[in-house]
Amino acid sequence: MKKAEIDEILLPGDEAKNKAREDEVRSGFWQKIKENAHRVPFIEDAITAYYCALDPETPARVRGILLAALAYFLLPTDTIPDFLAGFGLTDDITVFTLAFTTVSANIKDSHRAAAKQALQNEMSEAE
Repeated sequence: MKKAEIDEILLPGDEAKNKAREDEVRSGFWQKIKENAHRVPFIEDAITAYYCALDPETPARVRGILLAALAYFLLPTDTIPDFLAGFGLTDDITVFTLAFTTVSANIKDSHRAAAKQALQNEMSEAE
């Protein structure tokens, strides 16, 4: 995946686009997590990003970048479709890693704690 493609995906977007992405992320995020928790190596970071993106104290540009990355993660048929065993999440990992690294200074301990708790709850429910 080329850097130019990733940069285009991660454009923070205007207020309307970010609202649409937020609605999409809110409606599909937990289902995607439940379906893919066992095969997503960045699962805790994805949940952390979710909590950071939905935190009203997070700067708008950071929210936009995270919402873009999370919305991309939710797409079933993105650059490399998720159903391709062994390869399907490589583009998601690339996009997400770049987004997460770019905004890491804005990720709070409270976002990480909420992600750990949510992941523990999810694993408990799965047992």
